[in-house]
Parts: sequence; C-alpha cells; structure tokens
Amino acid sequence: MRDIILIQVSGGDRPGLTAAFTRILAQYHLNILDIGQAVIHDTLSLGILVEVPATAESSALLKDLLFEAHKLKVSVRFLPIDHDRYDEWVAGQGKDRYIITLLSRRITAAQLGEVTAVVADNALNIDSINRLSGRVHLEGEERPDEDARACVEISVRGRPSNPEAMRAAFLRIANEQNLDIAFQKDSAFRRNRRLVVFDMDSTLIESEVIDELAREAGVGEQVEAITERAMRGELDFNDSFRERVALLKGLDADALQRVQQRIRLTEGAERLIGTLKALGYRTAILSGGFTWFGNYLKAKLGIDHVHANELEIENGQVTGRVVGAIVNGQRKAELLREIAAHEGISLEQVIAVGDGANDLPMLGIAGLGIAFRAKPLVKESAEQAISTLGLDGILYLIGVRDRDQAELLAAGFQLPREG
Repeated sequence: MRDIILIQVSGGDRPGLTAAFTRILAQYHLNILDIGQAVIHDTLSLGILVEVPATAESSALLKDLLFEAHKLKVSVRFLPIDHDRYDEWVAGQGKDRYIITLLSRRITAAQLGEVTAVVADNALNIDSINRLSGRVHLEGEERPDEDARACVEISVRGRPSNPEAMRAAFLRIANEQNLDIAFQKDSAFRRNRRLVVFDMDSTLIESEVIDELAREAGVGEQVEAITERAMRGELDFNDSFRERVALLKGLDADALQRVQQRIRLTEGAERLIGTLKALGYRTAILSGGFTWFGNYLKAKLGIDHVHANELEIENGQVTGRVVGAIVNGQRKAELLREIAAHEGISLEQVIAVGDGANDLPMLGIAGLGIAFRAKPLVKESAEQAISTLGLDGILYLIGVRDRDQAELLAAGFQLPREG
C-alpha cells in the first residue's frame, strides 16, 4: 500500500527553502499530488501532498525532512491522508469554482469576517485568498488617501446553497461596510475578456454633459425638471432627451468647447484605459450623450469605437435637434453586439460599464456587466457593482494585480500613475 502524506513547512522565508525540501523528496522518487506555497510578510507556508512508493521507507524520509527543517530553522509537520479521503478530494475537482473579489480603500477584518461567514453559510470551501493590490503604507492610516486602493481575491469551490440569499447578504455587507463585493464564476471567459464598453456621462467623465450645456444656455433648471420627470417614469428616455435637447436651441457652438474644457475624467479612467490598451483590449464608448465629447475622449484616451448622439449645429448655433436615431438603452445593447461581432469577440468576452437605467440592457448581455457608482436600482439590477474605488478597480475584477501594471511600466508601456 502506498502512503499519502501531507508535508507542511512554515517559517521565515529565504531563497532555497523549497529547493532543499524537494531535493530530499526527489531522492525517494516521490510523486507530487498537490502543492501550494504562499509568503505573507516574509513568512513561508508550504504544503506538499506526496505519494510514497511502496518501495520507499517512510520513516527514513520523514527523518531526513525533520533534519533539514532543523538545519533551516523552520517547522515541518506530517499528516497521513486516508486513501478514501484522498479519493473524495479528487472527485471534488469537478465542482464549480467562483471568485469573490473584495474592493475598498482599506480591507478590514470586519469586512473579511462577514464575507467569509456568508461563504461558510453557503457551504462553499475557500481554496485560496490572494491580495491583488499593492502593499499598504501606514502613513495616514486613520484617514486613508482618497486614491488608496485595496483588493483581496478569494477563490471558492462548491455550489451556493441559496444564491439569492447569498447575493442579498453581500449587498447588505457592501452597504454597511463601505465595500464592493464581486461574485463571478471562475471560467476561461473570466480570464479572457477582450472588449470593454463604457457609458460616458457620469462614468468615464464625472459630469452630465447635457446639464453643463443647459447651464451655458441658461436653462439648467428646466432641463433638471425634465430629468426628474423621466426618473419618475413620466417620460421615457427618448422623449425626455428630445425635450432637453430642444431647450438648447440657439446655444452658441463655442459653448461646446467651453464645456469640453471643464470635463474631468473619472478617477482611475486613464489608468484603466492605458492598462487595457497595453494588455490588448479593445474599448468603446456607447453614450446617450453627444459625439462631440465622445470623439474628444477617443482622441485623449485612445478609445477604439465611439457611438453617441450627433448634436445638430447650423450657422454656428445648436438647432435643438439631433441627427439620426437616438442612442438609448436598447441601441446601446445593439451597438455592443455589433462591435463584438466586428471584432470577432463573443459576448462572454465583453465587459460593459455604466451608471444609469439606460445602461442596463448592455450590462445584461455582456459577459461582465458593472454598475459604476450607479443609482440604487441600477446597482441592485446589475451583475456587479463598484462604488468605493475608481474605474481602475475594474482591473481587479479581471484579475490584474498592481504588480502586473508595474511590469507593464518596466516593459516600456506608458501608463498614467494615478493613485
């Protein structure tokens, strides 16, 4: 009968530790059944599951490993594994796997404790926990900088016992603990997204351009009133949009340039787009705003596609009309499909990002739909939501670590150093 032994090594980390132990295992011609290693604050935790051939002497092997551990000033433990237990472990490899991503300015014990309790309540087993964000400085820990980022990724295995209750629990924790929680199936598509489409107003940029134009035209309060009616369901998007645009009639075209100069990019936008471009992603703006501003962002950020409403201008003045069909929620979903087909990308490989109700159709058909700093209804309806971090928090949802971006910089890619 072949023995199965779990070898657990822990202690101060330094080069050569793993090599020293695996060298001894090699002398006994062992098979490695599983292996995992982590280093937290220069402290090593190494686990190796081995199969000891019937011809090998287990006691001599363990003696050699103990001697090596003493010499290297680390601890080593041995745990015999029953064959039936091992067979159960092998059978479990077909279970569903999920990634839970925690995003905040700082990750606290309270946040992690509540999330892992929900994981346990749903009979999910944690396989690994990894930090994707960079190391945290202690300066200003009482009042973290507004641009601080923290992310922990938890890999779990199994099937949630009550998915709806689990989602509701995560939403409650997120609201109470100032935390974003993403729950995604760990699939090949999650690791191979290829296209990211963005809403523009209040997503890529901080403002709503039509409100800014209305202020230039002296009709700010009227436009806001129409927006309120639309939010109450008294007007659909197309009707409310036409009414608001009509109020801009006679506005000098130079006002567009003035508004453009006031545009502020959303936190993390440049860092996100720069990193996506370096990684080979395609990007698009699908906006219910105006092409004038979409094309400005296209040139500034290097966006690949822009689809928005064309504001009609005649004799240097806004006519109060738009040219062509209005880009509403349904049109955004259609455009997403068209761009994905044009690029040869499946919908599962698309990420859609937006903040408003008219973004829900495109968020719903994308492989990953993200409500960014969205209204409560949109946040609850979308698959994922980010409210605590900037747009660059999206990188964590696709598994990109801070050190990955450092490697891109070292390779010569020009990435903005936001945050």
